[in-house]
Amino acid sequence: MNSNPILSGFNPDPSIATSPEGYYVVTSSFEYLPGLPVYHSPDLERWQLVGHVATREEQVRIAKVPTPGGVWAPTLRYRDGLFYLIVSVFLGGRGCVVFTATDPAGPWSDGTVIEAVDGIDPDLAWDDDGTAYVTFARHPDAIQQVRVDLETGEALEQPRALWSGSGLYSPEGPHLYRRGDWWYLLAAEGGTDRGHAVTVARSRHPEGPFESAPHNPILTAAGTGSPVQNTGHADLVDLPGGGTAMVLLGVRPLGLAKSFSPLGREAFLTAVDWADGWPHARLPRVTGGRPEECEYDFSNGAGLEDPQWIGVRRVPAEFSAPTSKGLLLTGEGSTMGSARPCFLAQRQRHLGMEFRAVLDVAAGAGGIAVRNAEDNWFGIEAAQDGGSVRITARAVVAGFDRTWETTVPSGDVELAIVASPPPSDFSAGAVGGDRIRLLVRSSGPGRNPDDELLTELDGRHWAFETAKGFTGRAFGVFAVDGEVLVRRLSYRGKD
Repeated sequence: MNSNPILSGFNPDPSIATSPEGYYVVTSSFEYLPGLPVYHSPDLERWQLVGHVATREEQVRIAKVPTPGGVWAPTLRYRDGLFYLIVSVFLGGRGCVVFTATDPAGPWSDGTVIEAVDGIDPDLAWDDDGTAYVTFARHPDAIQQVRVDLETGEALEQPRALWSGSGLYSPEGPHLYRRGDWWYLLAAEGGTDRGHAVTVARSRHPEGPFESAPHNPILTAAGTGSPVQNTGHADLVDLPGGGTAMVLLGVRPLGLAKSFSPLGREAFLTAVDWADGWPHARLPRVTGGRPEECEYDFSNGAGLEDPQWIGVRRVPAEFSAPTSKGLLLTGEGSTMGSARPCFLAQRQRHLGMEFRAVLDVAAGAGGIAVRNAEDNWFGIEAAQDGGSVRITARAVVAGFDRTWETTVPSGDVELAIVASPPPSDFSAGAVGGDRIRLLVRSSGPGRNPDDELLTELDGRHWAFETAKGFTGRAFGVFAVDGEVLVRRLSYRGKD
């Protein structure tokens, strides 16, 4: 466990499966497509994004779901050479769907809907005779369970209450496991904020009755000074050399008050000990992320080969195409405040970030942005204005919209967003969020090589605790109108 978080940037609700090829984790993706990212590791230390479960909007039907709806809390399982992924597509999406694949990198099936599951966070487990159990949450009720025919999606019974939890708020995120003579039911309780916790119960039968562990919750950061907060929504995994660990979500709050988490809920790994037949989990440690530098040169006709690129309620191929002069983004009049912007994005993966893009806006208007939700984002837009390029920096918080403007000479422009963690001492800036600078400079021979500062922002307004979008920051380029050519992009991140 040399690197924690194991998946940085918004990767909440991790679920893990083991196969002969190693370990695979899938996380929630909400309103983004492609959805349900699949990560692979041979050793639980090195992780690589290898594909997505939902590569087509029809698989999940999220084109019209409101934020924070969409693809919630998957469970990934491997059985007899086949991978199963069961998930809720919530707030107007497709409902509970189970997908299958022989290769988790894809392609995945079109999915089978299980109409009897009318809640969230579905889990999938099998008993000794192959009966499939779907266990799910139905707030504010007890955790539910139903036996299902996975081939047809038909329920074999009416859903029934399984466990009311340990007594904390909102039991959800259930996972059911067979270990020896016991069935263990892992759950998340306390909400997904600072009270989040992992709890467990056990029974001799998958249908219960379940008894609560005497030491519940078995893991929580509530009331502690842990650098990882909101810990919960866990899934167990056996370690290569024996023993047990769990993947779980958590946030890394910044500043002296440790109040604001810019990256949202990330995926962590932590050790689990067993005593008296019960699991005992340790709070995850932050062991530091790896610095990262990415350069994308689209001026030679390169496309979007990197699987990290995502769009909002649509796949990037709907509005982007490679050309010999750059990556072409075609605007449709939709802004970053729209439900389906032409926004080509990646997850922000580091607490310190520098993102730059060189754009040609001679035939359109567009720019760069960092998005939490339609009403929570900031960025820079460029548009041709006679013999110059008009630059507008914008910060949007819950409907409040502030702008700053300047002009630069015609030609390509370089836009940049730089985010830096706040100081950890008792200075005034330490009580806020990270410091965000929006920058512009002309790009080309003979132009001023220095950045012009458009504005500086306090990142607390675009943190998980204030945005309440269930995701985290996504950075990228966008087009509003006409044609925007993206010549080059770069991302540099460090914690």
